[in-house]
Amino acid sequence: MNTIQIGGRPAAFESFGPPAAPALVLIHGAGHDHGVWDTIAPALAAGHRVIVPDLPGHGASAGEALHGIEAMADWVLALADALGVDSLRIGGHSMGSLVALAVAARAPERVRALYLLGSLAPMSVAPFVLDAVRSDPPQGWALINKFSFAPAEVIGTQARAALEAANLERMQRQGAQVLATDLAACDHWRDGLQAATRVRCPVLLLSGDCDRMTPADAVLPLRDAFTGCAARLVVLPGVGHASLQEAPQQLVDAMLAES
Repeated sequence: MNTIQIGGRPAAFESFGPPAAPALVLIHGAGHDHGVWDTIAPALAAGHRVIVPDLPGHGASAGEALHGIEAMADWVLALADALGVDSLRIGGHSMGSLVALAVAARAPERVRALYLLGSLAPMSVAPFVLDAVRSDPPQGWALINKFSFAPAEVIGTQARAALEAANLERMQRQGAQVLATDLAACDHWRDGLQAATRVRCPVLLLSGDCDRMTPADAVLPLRDAFTGCAARLVVLPGVGHASLQEAPQQLVDAMLAES
Protein backbone atom coordinates (compact mmCIF):
# COMPACT_ATOMS: atom_id res chain seq x y z
CA MET A 1 0.00 0.00 0.00
CA ASN A 2 1.01 3.58 -0.65
CA THR A 3 0.05 6.52 1.58
CA ILE A 4 -0.30 10.23 1.00
CA GLN A 5 -1.61 13.03 3.18
CA ILE A 6 -5.12 14.31 2.38
CA GLY A 7 -6.44 16.99 4.71
CA GLY A 8 -3.68 16.20 7.18
CA ARG A 9 -4.56 12.50 7.42
CA PRO A 10 -2.98 9.45 5.79
CA ALA A 11 -4.84 8.18 2.74
CA ALA A 12 -4.00 4.68 1.52
CA PHE A 13 -4.10 3.54 -2.08
CA GLU A 14 -2.79 0.86 -4.40
CA SER A 15 -1.28 1.81 -7.75
CA PHE A 16 -0.77 -0.35 -10.81
CA GLY A 17 0.73 0.34 -14.22
CA PRO A 18 3.11 2.97 -15.59
CA PRO A 19 3.11 6.25 -13.64
CA ALA A 20 3.01 8.25 -16.87
CA ALA A 21 0.01 6.39 -18.32
CA PRO A 22 -3.51 7.90 -18.28
CA ALA A 23 -4.95 7.72 -14.78
CA LEU A 24 -7.89 5.47 -13.93
CA VAL A 25 -9.29 5.87 -10.40
CA LEU A 26 -11.49 3.07 -9.01
CA ILE A 27 -13.77 3.62 -6.00
CA HIS A 28 -15.03 0.80 -3.78
CA GLY A 29 -18.57 0.38 -2.47
CA ALA A 30 -20.23 0.56 0.94
CA GLY A 31 -18.53 -1.31 3.74
CA HIS A 32 -15.68 -2.32 1.45
CA ASP A 33 -12.11 -1.24 0.74
CA HIS A 34 -9.70 -1.21 -2.20
CA GLY A 35 -9.40 -5.01 -2.06
CA VAL A 36 -12.62 -5.52 -4.01
CA TRP A 37 -10.68 -4.38 -7.09
CA ASP A 38 -7.78 -6.81 -6.61
CA THR A 39 -8.68 -8.94 -9.63
CA ILE A 40 -9.77 -6.06 -11.83
CA ALA A 41 -7.12 -3.39 -11.27
CA PRO A 42 -3.99 -5.25 -12.45
CA ALA A 43 -5.78 -6.35 -15.62
CA LEU A 44 -6.61 -2.72 -16.45
CA ALA A 45 -3.07 -1.50 -15.86
CA ALA A 46 -1.61 -2.32 -19.29
CA GLY A 47 -2.69 1.05 -20.67
CA HIS A 48 -3.48 2.92 -17.47
CA ARG A 49 -2.06 4.12 -14.20
CA VAL A 50 -4.71 2.48 -12.02
CA ILE A 51 -5.21 4.16 -8.64
CA VAL A 52 -7.36 2.30 -6.11
CA PRO A 53 -7.87 4.17 -2.81
CA ASP A 54 -9.41 3.28 0.51
CA LEU A 55 -11.96 5.99 1.30
CA PRO A 56 -11.51 7.61 4.73
CA GLY A 57 -12.36 5.24 7.56
CA HIS A 58 -12.03 2.22 5.27
CA GLY A 59 -9.13 -0.16 4.91
CA ALA A 60 -5.86 1.59 5.77
CA SER A 61 -7.07 5.18 5.33
CA ALA A 62 -7.31 7.21 8.52
CA GLY A 63 -10.26 9.17 9.86
CA GLU A 64 -13.97 8.48 10.07
CA ALA A 65 -16.14 7.43 7.18
CA LEU A 66 -17.44 10.50 5.36
CA HIS A 67 -21.11 11.41 5.77
CA GLY A 68 -22.16 12.07 2.21
CA ILE A 69 -21.47 11.29 -1.44
CA GLU A 70 -20.42 14.86 -2.19
CA ALA A 71 -17.87 14.79 0.64
CA MET A 72 -16.44 11.56 -0.77
CA ALA A 73 -16.25 13.12 -4.24
CA ASP A 74 -14.38 16.13 -2.83
CA TRP A 75 -11.96 13.74 -1.12
CA VAL A 76 -11.32 11.84 -4.39
CA LEU A 77 -10.60 15.10 -6.21
CA ALA A 78 -8.24 16.10 -3.38
CA LEU A 79 -6.48 12.75 -3.77
CA ALA A 80 -6.11 13.35 -7.51
CA ASP A 81 -4.68 16.80 -6.81
CA ALA A 82 -2.22 15.39 -4.28
CA LEU A 83 -1.06 12.79 -6.78
CA GLY A 84 -0.67 15.37 -9.55
CA VAL A 85 -3.46 13.86 -11.63
CA ASP A 86 -5.12 16.59 -13.69
CA SER A 87 -6.98 14.34 -16.14
CA LEU A 88 -8.51 11.01 -15.19
CA ARG A 89 -10.91 8.23 -15.98
CA ILE A 90 -12.97 7.15 -13.01
CA GLY A 91 -15.05 4.13 -12.11
CA GLY A 92 -16.92 2.94 -9.08
CA HIS A 93 -19.01 0.05 -7.82
CA SER A 94 -22.34 0.58 -6.03
CA MET A 95 -21.75 3.46 -3.56
CA GLY A 96 -18.46 4.05 -5.37
CA SER A 97 -20.38 4.56 -8.61
CA LEU A 98 -22.26 7.46 -7.00
CA VAL A 99 -18.95 8.95 -5.87
CA ALA A 100 -17.53 8.57 -9.38
CA LEU A 101 -20.66 10.18 -10.85
CA ALA A 102 -20.38 13.10 -8.44
CA VAL A 103 -16.71 13.57 -9.36
CA ALA A 104 -17.52 13.59 -13.08
CA ALA A 105 -20.29 16.13 -12.50
CA ARG A 106 -18.18 18.40 -10.27
CA ALA A 107 -15.12 18.38 -12.54
CA PRO A 108 -16.33 17.57 -16.08
CA GLU A 109 -13.27 19.22 -17.59
CA ARG A 110 -11.00 16.70 -15.84
CA VAL A 111 -12.86 13.41 -16.35
CA ARG A 112 -12.29 11.58 -19.65
CA ALA A 113 -14.46 8.48 -19.07
CA LEU A 114 -16.92 7.28 -16.43
CA TYR A 115 -17.57 3.63 -15.52
CA LEU A 116 -20.58 2.92 -13.30
CA LEU A 117 -20.84 -0.66 -11.98
CA GLY A 118 -23.96 -1.74 -10.13
CA SER A 119 -25.25 1.82 -10.18
CA LEU A 120 -28.62 3.46 -9.69
CA ALA A 121 -29.83 6.99 -9.03
CA PRO A 122 -31.31 7.59 -6.61
CA MET A 123 -29.87 4.59 -4.73
CA SER A 124 -32.44 4.07 -2.00
CA VAL A 125 -31.64 1.59 0.75
CA ALA A 126 -34.46 -0.44 2.29
CA PRO A 127 -35.20 0.81 5.82
CA PHE A 128 -35.12 -2.71 7.24
CA VAL A 129 -31.57 -3.15 5.93
CA LEU A 130 -30.43 0.16 7.45
CA ASP A 131 -32.09 -0.71 10.74
CA ALA A 132 -30.48 -4.15 10.84
CA VAL A 133 -26.99 -2.83 10.10
CA ARG A 134 -27.35 -0.27 12.90
CA SER A 135 -29.00 -2.43 15.56
CA ASP A 136 -28.02 -6.02 14.72
CA PRO A 137 -24.84 -6.07 12.60
CA PRO A 138 -24.73 -9.85 12.00
CA GLN A 139 -28.27 -9.70 10.65
CA GLY A 140 -27.39 -6.62 8.60
CA TRP A 141 -24.36 -8.32 7.07
CA ALA A 142 -26.48 -11.40 6.33
CA LEU A 143 -29.03 -9.26 4.50
CA ILE A 144 -26.33 -7.57 2.44
CA ASN A 145 -24.96 -10.98 1.47
CA LYS A 146 -28.44 -12.26 0.65
CA PHE A 147 -28.96 -9.54 -1.96
CA SER A 148 -25.39 -9.18 -3.26
CA PHE A 149 -24.94 -12.27 -5.42
CA ALA A 150 -26.64 -14.20 -8.18
CA PRO A 151 -28.71 -17.18 -6.94
CA ALA A 152 -26.98 -20.43 -6.09
CA GLU A 153 -28.84 -22.16 -8.92
CA VAL A 154 -27.10 -19.78 -11.33
CA ILE A 155 -23.54 -19.65 -9.94
CA GLY A 156 -23.49 -22.82 -7.83
CA THR A 157 -23.88 -23.42 -4.11
CA GLN A 158 -20.17 -23.64 -3.35
CA ALA A 159 -19.31 -20.54 -5.36
CA ARG A 160 -21.99 -18.49 -3.66
CA ALA A 161 -20.94 -19.69 -0.20
CA ALA A 162 -17.33 -18.71 -0.91
CA LEU A 163 -18.38 -15.27 -2.17
CA GLU A 164 -20.55 -14.68 0.87
CA ALA A 165 -17.75 -15.70 3.25
CA ALA A 166 -15.26 -13.35 1.62
CA ASN A 167 -17.76 -10.49 1.60
CA LEU A 168 -18.64 -11.02 5.25
CA GLU A 169 -14.97 -10.88 6.21
CA ARG A 170 -14.52 -7.67 4.23
CA MET A 171 -17.55 -5.99 5.86
CA GLN A 172 -16.47 -7.11 9.33
CA ARG A 173 -13.02 -5.56 8.80
CA GLN A 174 -14.59 -2.16 8.15
CA GLY A 175 -17.08 -2.46 11.00
CA ALA A 176 -20.83 -2.07 11.17
CA GLN A 177 -20.70 1.69 11.83
CA VAL A 178 -18.79 2.29 8.60
CA LEU A 179 -21.32 0.26 6.61
CA ALA A 180 -24.21 2.12 8.25
CA THR A 181 -22.64 5.48 7.41
CA ASP A 182 -22.02 4.41 3.82
CA LEU A 183 -25.54 3.08 3.30
CA ALA A 184 -27.03 6.26 4.73
CA ALA A 185 -24.90 8.31 2.32
CA CYS A 186 -26.27 6.30 -0.60
CA ASP A 187 -29.83 6.63 0.63
CA HIS A 188 -29.63 10.38 1.23
CA TRP A 189 -28.02 11.42 -2.08
CA ARG A 190 -30.84 12.51 -4.38
CA ASP A 191 -28.82 14.50 -6.92
CA GLY A 192 -27.64 11.66 -9.15
CA LEU A 193 -29.93 12.27 -12.11
CA GLN A 194 -29.20 15.99 -12.05
CA ALA A 195 -25.48 15.26 -11.73
CA ALA A 196 -25.66 13.07 -14.83
CA THR A 197 -26.75 16.06 -16.93
CA ARG A 198 -23.42 17.78 -16.12
CA VAL A 199 -21.20 14.90 -17.25
CA ARG A 200 -19.39 15.49 -20.56
CA CYS A 201 -17.40 12.28 -21.07
CA PRO A 202 -18.38 8.83 -22.40
CA VAL A 203 -20.23 6.73 -19.82
CA LEU A 204 -20.38 2.95 -19.50
CA LEU A 205 -22.95 1.47 -17.12
CA LEU A 206 -22.49 -2.20 -16.22
CA SER A 207 -25.26 -4.18 -14.58
CA GLY A 208 -25.95 -7.85 -13.87
CA ASP A 209 -29.17 -9.44 -14.99
CA CYS A 210 -29.43 -11.10 -11.54
CA ASP A 211 -28.74 -7.88 -9.62
CA ARG A 212 -31.40 -7.47 -6.91
CA MET A 213 -29.94 -4.26 -5.45
CA THR A 214 -29.64 -2.19 -8.63
CA PRO A 215 -31.72 -4.11 -11.24
CA ALA A 216 -30.82 -3.46 -14.86
CA ASP A 217 -34.26 -2.17 -15.81
CA ALA A 218 -34.12 0.35 -12.95
CA VAL A 219 -30.83 1.71 -14.32
CA LEU A 220 -32.47 3.05 -17.49
CA PRO A 221 -33.49 6.46 -16.06
CA LEU A 222 -29.89 7.06 -15.05
CA ARG A 223 -28.60 6.04 -18.47
CA ASP A 224 -31.08 8.39 -20.11
CA ALA A 225 -30.13 11.28 -17.81
CA PHE A 226 -26.71 11.63 -19.49
CA THR A 227 -27.98 14.18 -21.96
CA GLY A 228 -24.62 15.87 -22.55
CA CYS A 229 -22.64 12.79 -23.53
CA ALA A 230 -22.90 9.23 -24.86
CA ALA A 231 -23.97 6.62 -22.31
CA ARG A 232 -24.22 2.89 -22.85
CA LEU A 233 -25.68 0.19 -20.62
CA VAL A 234 -24.22 -3.33 -20.77
CA VAL A 235 -26.08 -6.11 -18.94
CA LEU A 236 -23.98 -9.10 -17.89
CA PRO A 237 -25.77 -12.47 -17.91
CA GLY A 238 -25.83 -14.60 -14.79
CA VAL A 239 -24.30 -11.87 -12.63
CA GLY A 240 -25.61 -10.27 -9.43
CA HIS A 241 -24.73 -6.99 -7.73
CA ALA A 242 -21.20 -8.06 -6.76
CA SER A 243 -19.96 -8.13 -10.34
CA LEU A 244 -16.36 -7.43 -9.28
CA GLN A 245 -16.22 -10.84 -7.68
CA GLU A 246 -18.70 -12.70 -9.89
CA ALA A 247 -17.54 -11.64 -13.36
CA PRO A 248 -14.16 -9.88 -13.22
CA GLN A 249 -13.06 -10.82 -16.73
CA GLN A 250 -16.32 -9.63 -18.26
CA LEU A 251 -15.88 -6.30 -16.52
CA VAL A 252 -12.28 -5.94 -17.67
CA ASP A 253 -13.23 -6.72 -21.26
CA ALA A 254 -16.12 -4.25 -21.24
CA MET A 255 -14.08 -1.45 -19.64
CA LEU A 256 -11.07 -1.92 -21.93
CA ALA A 257 -13.36 -1.89 -24.96
CA GLU A 258 -14.55 1.58 -23.91
CA SER A 259 -11.15 3.03 -22.96
